[in-house]
Amino acid sequence: MPAHTDPSGREPVPCRVVVCRDCCCGTPKVTGVDHAVQTARLRAQVPVRVSACLDLCEQANVIVVQPSAAGRAAGGRPVWLGLVNDPDATEDIAAWARAGGPGVAPRPDILDLYTIRPPRRRTVS
Repeated sequence: MPAHTDPSGREPVPCRVVVCRDCCCGTPKVTGVDHAVQTARLRAQVPVRVSACLDLCEQANVIVVQPSAAGRAAGGRPVWLGLVNDPDATEDIAAWARAGGPGVAPRPDILDLYTIRPPRRRTVS
């Protein structure tokens, strides 16, 4: 069996990156960042999903690194990163995701500077 398939014969679910690109993240409100280049750079290295507002506008640009199936099985959980406005941080995120991301590869210490808490889910009464 090829190394890129799991025992069931299916392709494994890879580590994915979600980029917020809505009202604040990915817009001219965040100056000094080429948002298209940031998204393209990530997309060239790892699977990327572009999301509408992730509800943390004060932390723009928000990026979430989601664990792979193997990462989830190992206890990995999504890691939310905010104020990702530096090209070096983008490269660190891409390298970590390529290495396996949450639950598979240790998070680079430098990304601790960007780690944020996800917004609390709101309940509708």
